[in-house]
Amino acid sequence: MKTTHIVSKILFYFTRFLAVIYFFLALYSVFTLLTGLFLTFKDNGRYFQVCYPFTSHPLMLGDYNVPYILFDFLAPLSLYGLFFLLSSNVFKVFYQPKLFTPNGISHLRRFYLSNLLIPISVIFVAFFFVPLDNEVSIFILLHGMLGVFAYFLAAIFKQGLNLQNEQDLFI
Repeated sequence: MKTTHIVSKILFYFTRFLAVIYFFLALYSVFTLLTGLFLTFKDNGRYFQVCYPFTSHPLMLGDYNVPYILFDFLAPLSLYGLFFLLSSNVFKVFYQPKLFTPNGISHLRRFYLSNLLIPISVIFVAFFFVPLDNEVSIFILLHGMLGVFAYFLAAIFKQGLNLQNEQDLFI
């Protein structure tokens, strides 16, 4: 069990770090797109470049139109920030002193609901504004499978909590 604690703690910090990076990039991109600071354009304004702060070196690139910016640029950055934040909360469950807790089940529940509902709803809305690539459907399928797996894991945790509570009442 010690190995599980070590690996889950490493994964917790790694995914939390990735969440911070993705959220920072999303917020920084919104800031540059709204203010025009550290933003350059290519091909007569057809493409934009979000540059590193105080430089003209591009950090991220994209098409300069509102549907692309919203659905293909900002939505993936912010939603993967959320994904890694929820993932880190799930990994945090595995290094706690008590494994089966209502808090752990709620973290798993948030994780599977977000993986099952958010990608489908965002793609449904985005379908009306931007063309969808084949890779997008693969990501939806992967998130759906991950959501189903987390659902079963949450069900196992719920059963474990029930057994743990029965054991505590018996003693």
